[in-house]
Amino acid sequence: MTEAWIIASLPWLLGPVITALRARGSPSLDAESASAPADAALVSVIVPARNEARNIERCVSSILGSGWPALELIVVDDRSDDGTGTLVRAIGAREARVRVIDGTPVPDGWFGKQWACAQGARESRGSTLIFTDADTAHAPDLIPRTMHAMRARAIDFFTVGGFQELGSFWERVVMPQVFYMLATRYGGAGAVNRARRSRDKIANGQYLCLTRGAYDSIGGHESVRGKAAEDLALAQLVHERGLRSELAMGPDQLSTRMYTSLAEVVNGWTKNIVTAGADTLPAGVVPRLLLPLLLLVIPLMHLAPPATLIASAFVSLPTQVIFWARTCTLALAVWWAVIYVRAFRQSPLYALALPLGAIVVLFIIARATVRGRGVEWKGRRYQAG
Repeated sequence: MTEAWIIASLPWLLGPVITALRARGSPSLDAESASAPADAALVSVIVPARNEARNIERCVSSILGSGWPALELIVVDDRSDDGTGTLVRAIGAREARVRVIDGTPVPDGWFGKQWACAQGARESRGSTLIFTDADTAHAPDLIPRTMHAMRARAIDFFTVGGFQELGSFWERVVMPQVFYMLATRYGGAGAVNRARRSRDKIANGQYLCLTRGAYDSIGGHESVRGKAAEDLALAQLVHERGLRSELAMGPDQLSTRMYTSLAEVVNGWTKNIVTAGADTLPAGVVPRLLLPLLLLVIPLMHLAPPATLIASAFVSLPTQVIFWARTCTLALAVWWAVIYVRAFRQSPLYALALPLGAIVVLFIIARATVRGRGVEWKGRRYQAG
């Protein structure tokens, strides 16, 4: 009987191993040259910014510190009411490479970010366009390494996975679990680059680079104007059009703090988790109906063993069940301690909060499922396409 419960423990014992193996072999931005050629072509960096006063100065300053000599920085002030535009204009008064565009009202059928990016692209002059979020920080070698990779391998669409900054308790408890779900679904950057199906492609919307020709050929951001996860949609569209794309990891070159509170974490992932997940499934009604159940698998796996151990303190459970719960809880604790240290540079003790994070993720999935294609973000409501 004990052997049966050992077999039952295998998903918890081997699941993280399989995910780790799939993540191996991810290309690193460190492998690319950090030098800029003498004939460096103009690169246009476009930052959509809506109420980003707490982030925008760090972002703009880090981009201006780039080692790429031919650069223009376009910040699209997406009708902010927190002084974002004022802060950027103060920098622009001292730095000629900075331009601020006042965003116009979002047209029907568009998400605000895509509309802001489209306005920035329309005003840009570079042969390469880089779309980056206002909550990012760029190392001086990020753009040089990016441009070297794109030129050396004739890449049309290049994206970088950076380091995720986790400042508060809730960020550290919840965010790693969501990224683990993504890693389980897609594997590492190497697996994404080798994928042959469009639905297995993904990109990091915090840093998207396209040649001007590729951007125009796919219809720019208008082609993904109604998508909640425009980065994923762009990656899939690029692959469908037969263009060359790559994802590389650059935790030393790019960092992002996506959210700063539990409310932001919940609202942010509510926007993306179900609507984006639907775009990764085969066509048909059945896969879309099953999606919420598929999303529940990993947080339930994180929650079930420790919850069973807690329950055993109040009700009598079979010895074999307790054995299973102890084995799986220990395996999860060990694996997550390693993940926290290696992937997120955090204390391994956060592994003990795994059940708490799983409960929040379950809430996010349930909330997103109830809302369906309805999305609310930064004071705006959308209906995702």
